[in-house]
Amino acid sequence: MENSINDRPRDSAKVTPVIRKRRAEEGLVSPHSALVKRCFDFVVSGLGLVCLSPVFLLTALLIKLDSEGPVFYTQMRIGQERRWRVRRRENLEVAADLRKGERRNILSYGSLFRIYKFRTMVRNAEDLTGPTWASPRDPRVTRVGGVLRLLRIDELPQLWNVFKGEMSLVGPRPERPHFVHKFADKIPEYTDRLRVRPGITGLAQVSTLDEITEEEIERKLFLDLHYLRDLRFVADIKILLKTIVVLIRKVFAGRA
Repeated sequence: MENSINDRPRDSAKVTPVIRKRRAEEGLVSPHSALVKRCFDFVVSGLGLVCLSPVFLLTALLIKLDSEGPVFYTQMRIGQERRWRVRRRENLEVAADLRKGERRNILSYGSLFRIYKFRTMVRNAEDLTGPTWASPRDPRVTRVGGVLRLLRIDELPQLWNVFKGEMSLVGPRPERPHFVHKFADKIPEYTDRLRVRPGITGLAQVSTLDEITEEEIERKLFLDLHYLRDLRFVADIKILLKTIVVLIRKVFAGRA
């Protein structure tokens, strides 16, 4: 592999000093912009939970008819960096996610929260594999789960995370403690993603493919840092609109 994580292009290094300068002077975003973004997230997520309730009910029914297991799938993720207390339950969740002795103080990277998704895999899919990303043709994905992933319906329950303030509509995707631990050691700029609330969609998600390779991870990181460099409400609106366009393209590509 030409560009490994340890020997990668330094494009992202050009972004980091700008972020650190703004962090020292005024933070990543002004209080006014943060309030506007939060109000927008609160209103849109609340309306989405109400208006999409028929979709939630239909999806839940299809999941139960298709395979055994719960309707929702929950997972611990690392969110925005802030001071907080570590509870015993959260320590146990992280210990189970990191597996086999990788028990560093991973929680210092950011706040821990439980993300919600519609279940798209068979029950207990990671019992044998441990923490791993899903591949495009993952055999663990159910028939209904494949459709939900294509249409991104499986992500809709995260509107509840947005409504509660744990996530935003737009921002870097929240990652699992296992992978935050892994990449924070290898990529110095990786934890800069935790300076803002994670999002349901983001610049990286509308600009890259779903293939999980080291080059793709690096590119997504660079795009996340680029997003942090210029946090504007209008940029969030553009990303939301582009997300819709990307979904429509994927639907038609899936039918082809």
